[in-house]
Amino acid sequence: MSEEIDKSQEQEVAEADVDSFKEQLGPFVVAAETTRMPMAFTNAEEPDNPVIFANDSFLSLTGYERNEVLGQSFNFLIERGADAEALAKIQAAFAGESDSDPEICYRRKDGSDFCASLFTSPVQDESGKIVQHFVSLVDITRHIEEQAHARMLIGELNHRVKNTLATVNSIVSQALRNSSDLGVIRESIEGRLLALSRSHGLLTRESWKSAGLLDVVNDALQPFGIANGRAERFVITGKNIPLSPKAVLALGIAFHELATNAVKYGAFSNEKGCILINWTIESGPKGNRLLLRWREEDGPPATPPTRKGFGSRVIEQGLGHELGSKVDLDFQPDGLVCTIDIPSPQGARNE
Repeated sequence: MSEEIDKSQEQEVAEADVDSFKEQLGPFVVAAETTRMPMAFTNAEEPDNPVIFANDSFLSLTGYERNEVLGQSFNFLIERGADAEALAKIQAAFAGESDSDPEICYRRKDGSDFCASLFTSPVQDESGKIVQHFVSLVDITRHIEEQAHARMLIGELNHRVKNTLATVNSIVSQALRNSSDLGVIRESIEGRLLALSRSHGLLTRESWKSAGLLDVVNDALQPFGIANGRAERFVITGKNIPLSPKAVLALGIAFHELATNAVKYGAFSNEKGCILINWTIESGPKGNRLLLRWREEDGPPATPPTRKGFGSRVIEQGLGHELGSKVDLDFQPDGLVCTIDIPSPQGARNE
């Protein structure tokens, strides 16, 4: 009971100080009460700078009621009460020893954090003695979050650029290794780089978050269909399942290689061949799997290559390395059948 009486007396003293403070500064306090900038005054004559005035914007930012703030040390807002570095910065600011306005992380009443720049100015009496400190806060939480997000994006971009350059290097190396004909080398490099570019373009349109599998297939096969009068010889069946950026890039190149092979040796090397592409989500003992099937029909008999070129390595090894997939290339009398077994993207399902 005595503790409750002591707190009540402290509150009464704090409220009396506020009334006196308002009488001394008059119109300035009225202006401070209505401004949108969070403002407070502290008593410089007491240890720990207890708050003697806080405007509505200050209360809105911190989430406290006025009676919960008055009489409290300004440091009660510190995010971590024992944060020695933050306390030292605030002390230096109040003492006028700070070269810049410190950026401090504070804690609201509900436990959430916010960051703000701290501006302090001493208030002197007629004798020049510092009796109060005028304090204002500029909420920079969003700015701090945007900086962190920008650093993350730069890191992701750096990773993507390195991966892309590694892919480009592999494309060029394989093209130079497989032929001495400059025309063939140029065609090989240009086609694969354009395939990579289309996948990048698709991801850019989706802010590099994900892209639909149907969109990936259509983008990869567009040069082989519409541009060459073969659009009706593609039969594509499947939902537009969202894929990760890594899966988009890997599958974009893989479909380009399959289509290129179909033009040179498979279903598109004659006038009647067609390609059926479909995918489903199937459940298994180790979780759901995405099963992708590329089936060529009415083409010449498919025969295994005498040596594995870039395309075969991209499909068999590349997809396995990038996506943890299993690839089966079945060389049928009617044409190639390629089955790609990939761990199902999170949240993907048959509808």
